This record gives sequence, C-alpha cells and structure tokens, in this order.
Amino acid sequence: MNNKVSIHQKINEILIEEFEVDEEVISPDASLKESLDLDSLDYVDLVVIIESNFGVKLVEADFAEMVTFQDFYDVVARKIGAKN
Repeated sequence: MNNKVSIHQKINEILIEEFEVDEEVISPDASLKESLDLDSLDYVDLVVIIESNFGVKLVEADFAEMVTFQDFYDVVARKIGAKN
C-alpha cells in the first residue's frame, strides 16, 4: 500500500468511520485541527489506528507539522517509505 492514493483513501476512510468526520470537510488543503475537532484522547486513538493500519507510529512532533490533510497524508507516506 505504498501508493499515495491508497494512503489518502485509507486515512479518509478511517477518519469517516472511526471519528465520524463529515466527508465534505476532508480536502487536501483543509485545516486538520479545525476540520477534525479531535480531543487529546482522539489523537491517541488516531495514533493507534494509524499504527495498526499502516505499521508506522506517529509521535507528537509529527502532529506539530500537520496543518492540512495533505500534511497528514505526507507524514504517513514518508514514514511508510522510511520503514520499507
């Protein structure tokens, strides 16, 4: 699953299914924090779900650089690339 489109689709599915994010708010340029409105426990859940789906672990520093959904996709893709 190193195809970027697959990563985007899978992350979007996770956000919609696990966090009940409205599909319309998810776009590459949208603000991650404003669109998701997650609390700290949600972020912990997100880390666990990303790790179980992609085999990579997100850390606090990763979230600091995630401003948009595209940043989120890129961080996950970069970590998958680094792992392989």
